[in-house]
This record gives sequence, C-alpha cells and structure tokens, in this order.
Amino acid sequence: MTPGWVALALAALSRKLVVVTVRGASMAPAFQDGDRVLVRRGPPPAVGHVVVAERPARGGTWPGGPVRSAADVRGRQWLIKRVEAVPGDRVPRALASVPQERVPPGKLVLLGDNRAVSVDSRELGYFPADRVLGVVLRRPGAGLRVYPRRPAESRGRSAASRSPAVDSQK
Repeated sequence: MTPGWVALALAALSRKLVVVTVRGASMAPAFQDGDRVLVRRGPPPAVGHVVVAERPARGGTWPGGPVRSAADVRGRQWLIKRVEAVPGDRVPRALASVPQERVPPGKLVLLGDNRAVSVDSRELGYFPADRVLGVVLRRPGAGLRVYPRRPAESRGRSAASRSPAVDSQK
C-alpha cells in the first residue's frame, strides 16, 4: 500500500471511529469512570447496543444540527447509554409518562444501566436517532465487539464519556 492510500484509509477510519472517555457511573458496572471506548459512527443502533448520544440542552432542545462530520463532535456534551427501544417497539414501562404505545419513527429510548444515578429517557424522553454519535465497539481489556447485552449484575442505569467528553449523570 502506498503512503497516499494509507493516509486515505486512516482519514476514512477517523470519520467512522471515535475514542470516547467515560465520565460518571450511569453505565456501571459495565463501564467505569475513566474507561475509554471505541465508538463506530454510522450504523443504526439496535436494542441492547451501548451508544454515545448527544445530551440535550436545558429544556430538552439540541443546540445546532446533528453531527455530520468529525469536526461537529467537539464542543458538544455526550452521554453513554444502552438502547432500550427503537422505532416501532413498545414503549418500555420506564417511560410511563409518554402517551404513545410504540416508539415513534426517528426516536430511541436510551437508559443507563445504573438507574440510581442515570439521567436518561426516563427524565429526558425520547432521543432523536440522528443525535446518536455511534455504537460502542470496545473498551479496554475487551475484544472488538458491539456491546449487545447489559451485564448480569447490572440492571440499573448511567455513565458518561469524554474524548470528546460523554457525561452520563447530567
């Protein structure tokens, strides 16, 4: 491979992969404060996947448009959560306050594993699917894989990430 192709391949990967540092305990014990995770941008998340999503501003609005490029990642606040429901799924009991029976198109239900400290869809409502940065692929000491299941010990909620920064408790 020529140096030009290597640079091109690295540039393409940098648009698809982002390293994020977890801040907070909302996803404990699966992810701890200070863990670094590899996030793959692009694929639509499925139920059980751990994702990094943009945190809404006060009042539940998202500043600016959705992330379209690597340059859009910096300067935003991020949360790391598990996908509990996708469009068309039944609304989980945790969201008893929403009037719909099914998750609307373009929306996701995101919950932290450590529910005692997590700020998630229970407080913030649905997350727009276009505000998801990507799916967590890896954490230190683990092989490269998508995180499809919540750990047996973990049925609570929360965690956050940084590099950019992801905060799960705010």
